[in-house]
Amino acid sequence: MSIGDNTTGPLLAGRGLVKAYGRTEALRGVSVELYAGEILAVTGASGSGKSTLAHCLSGIVRPDQGSVTYAGRRLEELPESRLSELRRTDFGVLFQFGQLVPELTALDNVALPLMLAGADRRAARAAAGEWLERFGVRGQGELRPGEMSGGQAQRAALARALVTGPSVVFADEPTGALDSLAGEQVMSALVHTAREAGTAVLLITHDAQVAAYADREVRLRDGAVTSLEVTA
Repeated sequence: MSIGDNTTGPLLAGRGLVKAYGRTEALRGVSVELYAGEILAVTGASGSGKSTLAHCLSGIVRPDQGSVTYAGRRLEELPESRLSELRRTDFGVLFQFGQLVPELTALDNVALPLMLAGADRRAARAAAGEWLERFGVRGQGELRPGEMSGGQAQRAALARALVTGPSVVFADEPTGALDSLAGEQVMSALVHTAREAGTAVLLITHDAQVAAYADREVRLRDGAVTSLEVTA
């Protein structure tokens, strides 16, 4: 972690988060904690506030009320430049549709976060190749996203999310665009790598089978927490 270390409490915590878009309340006083090395599933129907919560916790969106603390520091106290740096280093993001840059090859997509952080292109591509190999898609490294299957592209996106060695991965419906077999492969790769590296994962999903990979589950409904349970 580049912002201190706090081993006695949660690595990432949102307290009393409120966020509205116009007259629509996306979050209504949500509190949630994520501990180092933990996989936490946030579940709920479409429109329940799951993605808004992830955006607030990752510093993409600032809540209207409440606070987000990462490694002992409140994100709302940090300038946007520092938040952007966190999202390049400490935070990794895996989206439902991968959101790989369509003009770049898979290899360059995975190398991109390292190059944005200042790494030499050759070294970044070498590291990217190792991650693609780890997830069984190195042979597709010179393909562009449109030339890959959905499962291959999503595994490349997973490699991109993990290549910087983040402390937290935000996985927003990571299997939503995949068939069941490809979804299982992506989730198995994510969970195995996270366990091995001690990476915390915030898993946003509406799928009970995906949520079952988590240690705990927080359920949202209409922007509020309805239940919290241990799943593993």
